[in-house]
Amino acid sequence: MDSDNPKPENDSEEGKAEINGAESKSTDEEKPAKTADEENKEGGEGAAAAVESEAKEGEEDPPPPPSALNIDKLSQEVDGYLATLSAPKPEDGGGESSLPQDVPNFVKQFSLMVEARVADYDSSDESVKWGSVPEEESASFLDAITRLSSLSTALLAYSAQPNIARSINRISAVIEQAMSYVEEEFKDLLDEHRFPDSNPPQNGGEGTAGEVAVVPPSEEEVAPEQQAPPPSKEDNNFPGYEDEVLSNLIRLSKLMTVTEYDTECREAYFVARRVALDAALHKLGFEKHSIDDVHKMQWETLETEIISWIRIFKHCPSLLASEGSLTRAVFPERPAMSGHLHLALTQCVSAAVLNFAGAVALTKSSSEKLFKFLDMYEALRDVIPALGGEDVPQDWRNDLNTESSIIRCRLGEAITSMFSELETSIRTDAGKTPVPGGAIHPLTRYTMNYIKLACEYKETLEHIFKEHHHREESGSGSGSNSSPFAAHMIKIMELLDENMEAKSKLYKDHALGAIFLMNNGRYVLQKVRGSNEIGSLIGDVYSRKKSSDLRQYHKVYQRETWGKLLSYLHPDGLTSHGKVSKPVLKERFKNFNAMFDEISRTQTTWVVCDEQLQSELRVSISNMVVPAYRSFLGRYNQVFTAGRQTEKYVKYQGEDVENSIEELFDGKK
Repeated sequence: MDSDNPKPENDSEEGKAEINGAESKSTDEEKPAKTADEENKEGGEGAAAAVESEAKEGEEDPPPPPSALNIDKLSQEVDGYLATLSAPKPEDGGGESSLPQDVPNFVKQFSLMVEARVADYDSSDESVKWGSVPEEESASFLDAITRLSSLSTALLAYSAQPNIARSINRISAVIEQAMSYVEEEFKDLLDEHRFPDSNPPQNGGEGTAGEVAVVPPSEEEVAPEQQAPPPSKEDNNFPGYEDEVLSNLIRLSKLMTVTEYDTECREAYFVARRVALDAALHKLGFEKHSIDDVHKMQWETLETEIISWIRIFKHCPSLLASEGSLTRAVFPERPAMSGHLHLALTQCVSAAVLNFAGAVALTKSSSEKLFKFLDMYEALRDVIPALGGEDVPQDWRNDLNTESSIIRCRLGEAITSMFSELETSIRTDAGKTPVPGGAIHPLTRYTMNYIKLACEYKETLEHIFKEHHHREESGSGSGSNSSPFAAHMIKIMELLDENMEAKSKLYKDHALGAIFLMNNGRYVLQKVRGSNEIGSLIGDVYSRKKSSDLRQYHKVYQRETWGKLLSYLHPDGLTSHGKVSKPVLKERFKNFNAMFDEISRTQTTWVVCDEQLQSELRVSISNMVVPAYRSFLGRYNQVFTAGRQTEKYVKYQGEDVENSIEELFDGKK
């Protein structure tokens, strides 16, 4: 390209009707189509007119008017001339020197015919869209521009000759005009990608605040070119382009690179595909947010954005793999260019998605964020190795891994902090209102469900906690084979046990306090036994201790409730001088009836949430009370006079006591 001949502006407007063929459409619909000979003749007449105009300027003698010039014949003559120019020179061991003083007329005619064709295509009134040009005609046009580029390059060796220098300038100007048209058509074709049911992007891919700016690297930065492998069958499904559009993109890209328009071609492709990738991400639901935007979001909104981000991030490898296939297809003979374009586009996508993850990692930690942070951590761990494919440079992959590791480290720090906050919240939860009926405390439910869900990320959390404690262990010079995560889990369980013990003392009735501890302890034990992950972390020692604690709570409950009741059924003190004392017996039955009434009235309002525990309690109470009552009743019932006296003091039969026990712990008001 000649820097003294800037490219002319392309004045054609987008959106106008396509024009079939290389010539402008006739306004008269009835006018018959021109034949190829007529087109060649018109092209020749246009070339002749241009040559006559040059002659008037006094630059050189005009060539003969080219009547009915044939483009194929001229092309052959130009090829022959190129062969002559490329023949070995005397200084290179060739034949006799024959430096040309001027270029042949057929070269000038060829140049003028191409210029006329460009003028027809790139008319200021109505530009011809490349897709509407017949394939044979477009191929001829591309070949012609390639020949002109080869001519310009070959003639540079003789540019000291004034006439040749003028010819070079004239040819360069034609090439500039042609390539201006080609560049615009290349951009238009790139913009023809389609995403079903999606809206076009609202911007040109400009980054928001806090994003990493990425520009396409120049081809000079690449390593020596290697032959790119041919696209596989899977590569044929390119993103959003029909086969015909893709074919035209390939043809135009080849021309632009052959004519040394690499920079323009690379920049046009990069901008267009970045816009397309932005549109693809937007269609998937991705929205760009600055760090300030993320930090101002309420958790409900941010949680929704994180869920969307994880889904989109997991789709990025396939999105970029498809993009890589497209880039290799459009630049089949320039693997270095396609590789660096793919890298630049991969950088854009990765920067956008990682900016969001980095912003989230810097938000204030709270226990409710744990599971979404873990999901992000795992997504980064799993997706990053597949991002960009195997053809991206290792040094960039190293940088990407470093950036991802920094974000994961921040997420890990936040995650460990969340567990510390959970420990603190359990330790400081000193509510003074007992749970009605001794039911499971909300703190127990929350903590155990939190732990159960957390243990579904057991391997990830063990890795995070090991990384978190690694520096501390290294500093102390001591290592431990135990799991830091397991240690935190056990500590949380112990804190919860201590908290529930303290809350059991809020009940004035010690028996109800024991029911409260049984309810909460049984709930904890079921969660531990129902999860292999929790069980493997906590271990059997904790489970055995918890089971022992539950037996102790049961004994306390029985002693505080039924031990006192059974004292009224003891025979001690009932006989005097070998006879049953009726007054004492009456007092025993009265006290038993009153206390059993109170127990039944009160403990039917108590709650035992676990059906199995409820059944176990009822059975143990029945086994303890019913046989003793029936024995006492059978032994002393006959002491009373049958009739009213018996009815007055013997309020319950054995079945009545048994039925009343079956109604305990229903939580009835």
